[in-house]
Amino acid sequence: MHTDTVVLDVEGLRMRYGNTDVLHDVTFAARRGEVLCLLGPNGAGKTTTIEILEGFRLRSAGRVEVLGTDPARAGEDWRARVGIVLQSWRDHGKWRVRELLAHVGRYYAGYATAAIERPWDVDQLVAAVGLAEQADRKVRMLSGGQRRRLDVAIGLVGRPELVFLDEPTAGLDPIARRAFHELIEKLATEGDTTIVLTTHDLAEAEKLADRILVLDAGRIIADGTAAELAAQIAGADEVRWTCAGQHFRQTTAESTAFAFDLFQRYGAAIDNLEIRRASLEDTYLSLVHRAETAAALDAEEAA
Repeated sequence: MHTDTVVLDVEGLRMRYGNTDVLHDVTFAARRGEVLCLLGPNGAGKTTTIEILEGFRLRSAGRVEVLGTDPARAGEDWRARVGIVLQSWRDHGKWRVRELLAHVGRYYAGYATAAIERPWDVDQLVAAVGLAEQADRKVRMLSGGQRRRLDVAIGLVGRPELVFLDEPTAGLDPIARRAFHELIEKLATEGDTTIVLTTHDLAEAEKLADRILVLDAGRIIADGTAAELAAQIAGADEVRWTCAGQHFRQTTAESTAFAFDLFQRYGAAIDNLEIRRASLEDTYLSLVHRAETAAALDAEEAA
């Protein structure tokens, strides 16, 4: 359950490369314990936004505060509070999993506080990410999915208050993906950890995110929960049913109440009832299509 404490505050963020603007007035915030997901097609500006928030890229304009600090001027004490899980990294194949995590963890030992013990106990961490059986195995002997779990463990070893996850479940099998989702939910609800997630897996975003931002062409084109976005963008639910041998279909914003009323009125005569709610995929595709159509019209007018 997230609190009202603002962990990430972005206002009017802009980024320009040469004469090309890649971020336009991006504004949003995230609170402690919130799972925030950034969605958008390739080239939308997700990676640039995340790199600015992580302090790896200097912005062109706008105000950014992460854990109360401007990342562009942050020191090592701030970095100890932030965890980063990259899409890929050049690892040390000769290290064993437990040894590598213990080594990385030592860098966080001087940043422990009365409220947060740093680093995370290695045995607890490898168990949390599902690598207990591989703890003494050399990194180069891990499978692709196991190496991805190790990426996550390295990002979490310092018990960060804020975690950036870039395509975290890429390469994970369904069992490992489910275990990772449970870990993220536990970090957010029990550890009050704020999670900023980028993914192309819309089902994953729908499952994990408290709030979703959709970026397209460097602009935020939607901000809300999956249910809110579906209601605003993709439209009403669709209810289908059969009664007395006839097929019926009705769109409604209150599908549950509508179905209940059907059974109240017609009882056992109702058959083959089906309720189709707009999914995040429906919403996302509709949003991107609208944005691309508007951009094309603007380009025609400018020409």
